[in-house]
Amino acid sequence: MAKQRQLGATILALTLAALLVVAACAPTSTSPAEEQKVVELGLMAALTGPAGTASQYVLSSVEDYTKYFNEEEGIPGVTVRLAWMNTAFQYTLALSAFNKYVDRGVPIFIDVIVGGTLGPLAERNHLPYITLALASDTLYPPGWIYSIYPTEVERFSVYCDWIMENWKEERPPRVAIICADSAWARQIEIPGPKYAESIGIEMLPVEIVPYVPLDVVPQLLRISAGGADFAYIASTWVTAVPVVKEAQRLGLLGQLSFAGYENSQSIALLETLGPEAEGYSAPREAPWVEEVEVPGIKLLRDLQMKYRGRLDIQGDEPNQLRVAYVACEALKRTVEEVGYENVDGVAVKRALDSIKDFDPYGIGPITYTSEDHRGSARVRIYQVQGGEVVPVSDWREAPMLVPEG
Repeated sequence: MAKQRQLGATILALTLAALLVVAACAPTSTSPAEEQKVVELGLMAALTGPAGTASQYVLSSVEDYTKYFNEEEGIPGVTVRLAWMNTAFQYTLALSAFNKYVDRGVPIFIDVIVGGTLGPLAERNHLPYITLALASDTLYPPGWIYSIYPTEVERFSVYCDWIMENWKEERPPRVAIICADSAWARQIEIPGPKYAESIGIEMLPVEIVPYVPLDVVPQLLRISAGGADFAYIASTWVTAVPVVKEAQRLGLLGQLSFAGYENSQSIALLETLGPEAEGYSAPREAPWVEEVEVPGIKLLRDLQMKYRGRLDIQGDEPNQLRVAYVACEALKRTVEEVGYENVDGVAVKRALDSIKDFDPYGIGPITYTSEDHRGSARVRIYQVQGGEVVPVSDWREAPMLVPEG
């Protein structure tokens, strides 16, 4: 009997735990009166899996701003409710989340990981989304997908331009690309070297590593043997940290200057690598998270203290705040234009298309046109100097690199 009671208690505890997980992934319940004046903003993120750490920061940033928007900015008589779903870095779960958004009538969502893979479904179901997982085929030709910055290839091109502007030797600079083995990371594998070579850079063969690499010695030795001057890591800090640490162990840091995607240059990289992070560069689309003179940077830090009681920054939060306030602005414009009862994906897309020079917090203006859904083309090179991330170039416009064919 005691064993049966113990088994029953265990089953009850597991059941309650499962219910808590389900509740965490669903929006908070409200009364029928409140339900009549709620619009949902979706968030699709890989909160577990190899990209889980970075996605968690997106969730917290969007949560914070949505609360702030409802309290301080808001839509008269209407509440924006965040409905987030975990895709765990799996396409099938992303597809399931998308279908749930369609069934629930969610008129817009923010995507952290799927990029353009849901583009045809978005068009078919008239459901626009703003993505942080950007590739060239995501935005070209413009459709139902939007972003807030240029593609990874376009940002890499700005980095290449910066190299050429500062190169002093008579021979061409040699650049290697180290790609994490994922579709998002490998998007620069062909167009990146093509652009670099078009401006006089000598490119080495692209090296592929796991998203979370355990052994990168062969790739680094090939890059070293090829005489590379620069190594660009096409991934997040989860990939960049072990690559740079291995380069240090092999004695290559004096030979190679490392750089990478914007979110590879993070607080985690600085704290984990310490002095080994010195010189690490990235083409960034928003000010660094320590530039508190920017109103948006101050706001995101204030919101963390208000809603979480502590600062927990990684480096990408300015863009996360920006994507949240662009989405909320689109919902606000939609309600103002068509009324609460007529909010749907078509109306929200029309509202997105109306956004011009929108920059309420000084992070960078957002403009959408029928030809350009990037939102912004601004890029600036930042570099680790003396343990701090500082700008080493001016803001400049990334070129629009439309995929061929």
